[in-house]
Amino acid sequence: MDKKLSKEILGAVNKNTGKSISESSLKKIAGSVTPSTMQSEAQLRQLIKQVSSVAGVPVTEDTIKNIISAVKKSGMNMESLESMMKTMIKK
Repeated sequence: MDKKLSKEILGAVNKNTGKSISESSLKKIAGSVTPSTMQSEAQLRQLIKQVSSVAGVPVTEDTIKNIISAVKKSGMNMESLESMMKTMIKK
């Protein structure tokens, strides 16, 4: 992911959560995501909890299940995730 995009994502995350998340925290989480993360329910669950913790936004078990279900149904991979993030930032 290029630096401009990562700054745009950070700005969007901070704006949407109303929280101030550091760039280093976001990079640390993003750096831990691999293609297999998108296929493993346990890894997705861990990723969602990490993001929730860093953002200071609680996520219910139902929300976690819905996110996992959406990711699995979409067949999302790293390339489509980056594409989706670019699209969301432009809105």
